[in-house]
Amino acid sequence: MANNVKDNDIRAWGWEKRWPAPAKINLMLRITGRLESGYHSLQTVFQMTDLCDWIRFYPLTEDKVCLKHMIPGVAENDDLTVRAARLLKQHSGYKSGVMIEIDKHLPMGGGLGGGSSDAATTLVVLNQLWGLGLSKPVLMDLGLQLGADVPVFVFGGAAWGEGVGEELQEIALDEKWLVIIKPDVHVDTGEVFSNKDLTRDSKCITIADFLAGDERNDCLDVVCEKYQSIKDAMRALSDYAPAKLTGTGACVFAQFGSERQAHNAYLKLSADWRVYLAKGLNKSPLYQQLESD
Repeated sequence: MANNVKDNDIRAWGWEKRWPAPAKINLMLRITGRLESGYHSLQTVFQMTDLCDWIRFYPLTEDKVCLKHMIPGVAENDDLTVRAARLLKQHSGYKSGVMIEIDKHLPMGGGLGGGSSDAATTLVVLNQLWGLGLSKPVLMDLGLQLGADVPVFVFGGAAWGEGVGEELQEIALDEKWLVIIKPDVHVDTGEVFSNKDLTRDSKCITIADFLAGDERNDCLDVVCEKYQSIKDAMRALSDYAPAKLTGTGACVFAQFGSERQAHNAYLKLSADWRVYLAKGLNKSPLYQQLESD
């Protein structure tokens, strides 16, 4: 890997590549209490997908982190990839810089973790390109400073999550085909978690309970009550397979046993909805690419 090769080889190895930042889905979300920090304690299950943003990194000799192209509506200093690169530089003392190019495919505000995944890919790949040699646990700790979902993308696989979602344990899941609908709304996660009707005292379950079929999402009723389009999307998708909300939404998804079934639902739903066809994965495409190189 990059830690063991010279600068020219590092440049050849990774600077010219596109790196995936995959979407995730939450197959279950239980809110089990409130922490002193004000955050909620959770139990959740994450799975990666093959639906990705794509990121390129360009080396800079000056001590600077910037974007090649701005993302509409996001200030450069607020962009999670910029913040991730700057945090990595601060932690490691790395002196040169980087320009970041993001090819966005994941919908913003959809509950698929796009910004968090972009940040995680930035941490993992720049750790390699810059030859820093930081361990995955260190990168996960850095990621947590950027957002609760960033560690799962650094972790890089299907996971059972607790705490605020950052206490992760590997879990083996069926890699099913997915149809994902993105309703034309942006869910305010803070409003969902502050809603007076939200269940906050769900009983903790075990991985075995989840695998036996306990897959509820405690945010579903509150979200569907507030956002009619999400309720409508759930109803539309349920004509083909059981529909679920990922995280607090706005995206809803259904799992299918075959690509043909999923593709058929995708084609029919795409007439009325913004729809994505994807595959659930137990291993992140980011780590699949790193290991293939």
